[in-house]
Amino acid sequence: MAKMSEGVEWAIHLCMLLAIAPPESSISSKRLASFHELPAAYLAKHLQALSSAGIVEALPGRSGGYRLARDAESISFLDIVDAIESDEAWFRCGEIRQCGPSAQGPGAYSLPCEIAATMWAAERAWRDHLASVNLYTATEGLTAIAGPAQHTATLQWLGDETGISPQVRVSDT
Repeated sequence: MAKMSEGVEWAIHLCMLLAIAPPESSISSKRLASFHELPAAYLAKHLQALSSAGIVEALPGRSGGYRLARDAESISFLDIVDAIESDEAWFRCGEIRQCGPSAQGPGAYSLPCEIAATMWAAERAWRDHLASVNLYTATEGLTAIAGPAQHTATLQWLGDETGISPQVRVSDT
């Protein structure tokens, strides 16, 4: 499996931030980059990929910026991973069992080998799990994971950035 780029982590964090931002607000790419101290130019590339995938939308104008393009409940982690990395299969069987001194004719290999079947099953399980986690459910435990101080600071930042007090549906426990 290819190593997943750090852009996936950045994209998920930024989408989580947009998920708790007031829905009528938008945040500039520069400000989104500054929130996690990320390179703005590199982040812009990922925001464009998220936009092309219909996950975020860009609002034009002086007070424009980015916001989620649809409800947080309908955006899975898999959607974000596929937008940043691609939705191509990560394991590609090269049928190397058909090579070498013990190789048989192509007709002898009607079923995938156990290696390919195992790798494909693992990838399906991984993708199914990422598809089962959406931005809304991920934000429900945000306070417990980040801690109350970081959660409060994030809400304050969002309020300062957007001029709107976030109506967060995040547990305070």
